[in-house]
Amino acid sequence: MPAPLVRSPVHLAVAIDGAGHYDAAHFTALARLAERGTLDFVTLGDSFARPGLDAPAVLARVAPATERIGLVPAVNTTHTEPFHVSSAIATLDWVSRGRAGWSPEVSTTETEARLFGRRPAANAADAWHEAGEVADVAARLWDSWEDDAEIRDESTGRFVDRDKLHHVDFEGRTFSVRGPAIVPRPPQGHPVTVIDATAARPRAAAVRHADVALVRTQDPLSARTTRQELRDRARAHGRDPERLRVLGSVPVELHTTADAVELAALIGDWHAQGAVDGFHLRPADPERDLGLLVGATVPVLQHRCLLRRFYPGATLREHLGLARPVNQYALTGGSPS
Repeated sequence: MPAPLVRSPVHLAVAIDGAGHYDAAHFTALARLAERGTLDFVTLGDSFARPGLDAPAVLARVAPATERIGLVPAVNTTHTEPFHVSSAIATLDWVSRGRAGWSPEVSTTETEARLFGRRPAANAADAWHEAGEVADVAARLWDSWEDDAEIRDESTGRFVDRDKLHHVDFEGRTFSVRGPAIVPRPPQGHPVTVIDATAARPRAAAVRHADVALVRTQDPLSARTTRQELRDRARAHGRDPERLRVLGSVPVELHTTADAVELAALIGDWHAQGAVDGFHLRPADPERDLGLLVGATVPVLQHRCLLRRFYPGATLREHLGLARPVNQYALTGGSPS
């Protein structure tokens, strides 16, 4: 059966990584520029292998300085407590008023393990299995407060309805979490999970947990095949494949307006072939390339009706056309689904 045609509009995201930058103004300016181009979200990398700022903290600073752009930090799940991951991303969703996502990543080197001194380095298979468990328990913790659990009833002195708080009682292979969360359920219910599904092990996590899967390829036919595989495997896990967005993650290096127009042509060509739902662009020089992207690529795509001219909604899920998840505890009367 042929793959269904990709729906318009094209979803666009951009990495705003920049080694050596330690000022919030730099990242804020890039996020504002991407927002001017009506891109869906920006990503910001993070790593224990090099000096740098904490990505969720940086984007929490960017949040009040922007209004619509989605904010997706990388989060290393190998040495970070799952409860803290859940709390940090829920907080980002609150301070951005529903524009948060997160991109789980793993650590597999002894050098990074020694920074923490808690346990030896894990191999990639174990680390990605754990990352999947972190994504699972994060979703449960976000649901551990039902949406109307916070009542603030001054007449009775009750702050929360305890019947609408739930212990997650999660037992993973390497950690356990009891819960409930200390942050109320985020505005989006579940902030958007973005996983780079290029390699086999993160791809296995993506088909179970990702809202957006990134695929690094420069071949539209390969991208189309991978998109169909991801959708089929998501369906096999009981998920609705229509709730999975697959973005081609490609490097870009723009020096002139002609380069930017050529990029628009490439995006239009992939879109016409039904290869992907959109693109995650990884600029060689975010300041230079993003300026040309917004100034020249975006107008061409808008002129061809391949990209929206404004944000129709307020949350990142709305940008991506993804529904707000139903609370699994409210749905099952207090038991995890």
